[in-house]
Amino acid sequence: MEAVATVLVADDDRAIRDSLERALQLEGYEVRTVEDGVQALASVHAGPVDLLILDVMMPGVDGLGVARVLRAEGDRTPILMLTARVETPDRVAGLDAGADDYLAKPFELDELLARLRALLRRAAPVTEEGAQEGPLRVGGLRLDPLARRVWYAEREIDLSKTEFDLLELLVRNAGIVLDHVTIYDRIWGYDFGPESKNLAVYISYLRRKLGDDGLIQTVRGVGYTLRR
Repeated sequence: MEAVATVLVADDDRAIRDSLERALQLEGYEVRTVEDGVQALASVHAGPVDLLILDVMMPGVDGLGVARVLRAEGDRTPILMLTARVETPDRVAGLDAGADDYLAKPFELDELLARLRALLRRAAPVTEEGAQEGPLRVGGLRLDPLARRVWYAEREIDLSKTEFDLLELLVRNAGIVLDHVTIYDRIWGYDFGPESKNLAVYISYLRRKLGDDGLIQTVRGVGYTLRR
């Protein structure tokens, strides 16, 4: 039997907490719910979870604060942020805090479940076959799939799970232009449509962390490629 994943839902809106708890339990997940960031941190410290769903705007310690504390502690548990703020600066703030994905309110349950499954897949342990693979190199970039560490120009870069998975996909296909649909399918397991800005936000954030020297190139109307 497959292990049951435990999801922590932190939202000060009781209706959202209750509806997500019921929906996730029906999907077979173990669910914990809390109403603010302080309780979220206490719950994680009391016992590990497999994924956190955090509302950005909560009283006391908000979702961004929870993410910052956990990342500072070295906790790499996947974090899905729920937010009414969908502008790029707000998304970048979440990425800075350590979030792995964003979902704007109001949201469709099917989309939330798809993103949750994708985050859990990427957090799954590396298989023995994958463990035998050495670091991948493209120019001054070195990426270790097993250790999930990245160096560029001899400087180690700290990446979230989603950022690492996106960069790894580009590295493995260096010199090949990957279209938006392919990237969404491989990284998120779901195509969010032409209006979604998720991919553009993660690409811009990777560029910032790598120094934005043209390593990741945009092919207008198609997608992205990693320059060899």
